[in-house]
Amino acid sequence: MADDAKRYFTVEEAERLIPELEAAMGRVKACHAEAGRWRQALQEAQRHVMLAGGVRLDQEFWRARKVRLAAATSELQEKIGAIIGLGGVPKDLDLGLVDFPALLEEREVNLCWRLGERHIRFWHGLDEGYGARKPLPGTT
Repeated sequence: MADDAKRYFTVEEAERLIPELEAAMGRVKACHAEAGRWRQALQEAQRHVMLAGGVRLDQEFWRARKVRLAAATSELQEKIGAIIGLGGVPKDLDLGLVDFPALLEEREVNLCWRLGERHIRFWHGLDEGYGARKPLPGTT
């Protein structure tokens, strides 16, 4: 997308999305954690098979876990797509971070929202992240 077509959010526009963000990012975090657990369970089972020198696989065990992993991954992708569709940029799935492009004093920045925050009160530069969040002017 060309820069001149890029959408910039005001704080008010981004804040109106918080109820939808809460729901979507809450599911993103849950699905991300669930997919991680299923992935780890499959890796541990694979490691056990390898260390045992090969054993007969429990087909139902593998099928059930792969189905659960696929379901969690599919919902994760769907919810991330919903956040992107709103104009947000998911940044950290474990923390529940979403950035919104904005102009602050004619400078291109990211408005930074974290799951659980009721308002957008922070921003950071495009080359910075969560650790460099700064309070928005007038919100201290």
